[in-house]
Amino acid sequence: MPLETTPEQRRQLADVVAERIERLILDGVLKVGQALPSERRLCEKLGISRSALREGLRVLRGRGIVETAQGRGSFVARLTQPSDASPLMHLFSSQPRTLYDLLEVRALLEGESARLAALRGTDADFILLTRRYEEMLAAHAEPHSHDPHEHARLDHAFHLAICEASHNPVLVHTLQSLTDLMLSTVFASVNNLYHRPPRMKQIDRQHARLYHAVIERLPEQAQRAAREHIHSIRDNLKEIEQEEQRLVRATMRLEGWT
Repeated sequence: MPLETTPEQRRQLADVVAERIERLILDGVLKVGQALPSERRLCEKLGISRSALREGLRVLRGRGIVETAQGRGSFVARLTQPSDASPLMHLFSSQPRTLYDLLEVRALLEGESARLAALRGTDADFILLTRRYEEMLAAHAEPHSHDPHEHARLDHAFHLAICEASHNPVLVHTLQSLTDLMLSTVFASVNNLYHRPPRMKQIDRQHARLYHAVIERLPEQAQRAAREHIHSIRDNLKEIEQEEQRLVRATMRLEGWT
């Protein structure tokens, strides 16, 4: 006959269960918006009873980390405010010059995440990274695929897979918190660069160098490849911007504005 537990022991057990689920979220095993596995599966994986699991989930709901919806079950809550909820994030997204500021941050963060991924990535990480890489290549190879938003999404998923292989939860969540801004920079690059065949080939070569450096566990090469890729995007976008300014000036002269 099982021993009865005191309220204090139940509270301690609930906290332990909550912390174990929080670790799965922090490590990216459970993602924002993702439904939690069934109670039976969670109990098996965590080695706990259903009553302990339910108490742990109650703690997580109280912390705003897990939400429960009728007919949907429990799922990971959104852990940060939407980007448009912050005046600062609005300023970042509305001012074109911050594109280059964000690219500087990307070069720093993604260079380090690539280095760590090459050092710490597991075989499972590299299987997922290879999937993201091949999906991106397949989209580029499709002659009738001209959806820049889809290209941007696949490009971002590839870079995020590298970051997740770094096994640094703070780094992963820092980059995820910048998702909307990140996508704006990736969209800017694919929209302006991918329809220019020489530059698209250059980006594909850079992605290939980055991918192979990570899965071949070459940390310094991976870091350099990530930084050079972002710096190249920055330089190409600046060159395109200058071309457009020259075109505007020439058109104004042609139309007699000067």
